[in-house]
Amino acid sequence: MARLTSDQARVLGALIVAVALHLTGTALIEGYSSEFSMRAMLVLGSLLAIASIGQTLVVIIGGIDLSIPFVIGFANVVTAQLYGGGMNFALVCAIVVGLACAIGALNGLISSSLKLHPLIVTLGIGTIVQGSVLLWTGGFPSGSAPESITEFVSIGGSVGFLPVPWLVPCFVALAAIVTVALARTAYGRRLFALGSNPRAAPLALINPVAMWTATFALSAAFAAVTGILLLGFTGSAYGEVGQPYLFQTIAAVVIGGTALVGGRGSYLGTVAGALVLTEINTLLIGIGLQPSLVQAVLGVVIVVLVSFYGRDAHVRTTI
Repeated sequence: MARLTSDQARVLGALIVAVALHLTGTALIEGYSSEFSMRAMLVLGSLLAIASIGQTLVVIIGGIDLSIPFVIGFANVVTAQLYGGGMNFALVCAIVVGLACAIGALNGLISSSLKLHPLIVTLGIGTIVQGSVLLWTGGFPSGSAPESITEFVSIGGSVGFLPVPWLVPCFVALAAIVTVALARTAYGRRLFALGSNPRAAPLALINPVAMWTATFALSAAFAAVTGILLLGFTGSAYGEVGQPYLFQTIAAVVIGGTALVGGRGSYLGTVAGALVLTEINTLLIGIGLQPSLVQAVLGVVIVVLVSFYGRDAHVRTTI
């Protein structure tokens, strides 16, 4: 029988924690495992996991992206404004994702070419993006999403005989694509190689600046997709809709076994981490905690989990 690798063991561990949390919620809270509750957790977990795709890629390469919540809010508001102004929705999505890619590429380019820590760069760029959106809308965004997007993410939606909205099976397909891309493509191999040993990577003809630029652009693109989906989920534009994703994306990545020092991890682990966080949040709300207290407790849990999982030595010290 093959022995599990450390990464596989952490993915399995996160899944076990998610199951344990669900069983605890079922035992403590009436209706916790009801069909509506399960639908809601699958939708919320999928949204968090999509937002965490880019964070996974960025952390593997040895960086971190704090601009994700700002890009989510940017995409949410700009999509609503442009679509509300009569522009074709497909064109709106292309413009928003394209602009997000440019924002992300700028993050990666500045961080890698100027040797600046991405934490500072992404936070600064994200703040500029948020301020620009506020100036454009005057702090009062308008507009909405088309009915098709609302139905796509609706908790009450279904796909044939499956009692879940289209978001869930589409996310499963997306997760499979990301997992295969990391494991089987040249981009995935270069991502891990650069994260494992940034100094040796150029000797293998890996361009660090190009990789960082492309990876941060992908991170912003998935954040923008999350912002568009959240517009359909909430029904109205809100510039700070992405704020809960600031540390939750990082926590999902780390809980799933991706090392903050780079060079090791998997997206399946991130999906498991997103499930854990969704279960924790639902459980805290279910036992009657006030929203502010839920945020405080969730923050403590995230800090503890990240402290526990995030102290690994860099992969290059183990080979």
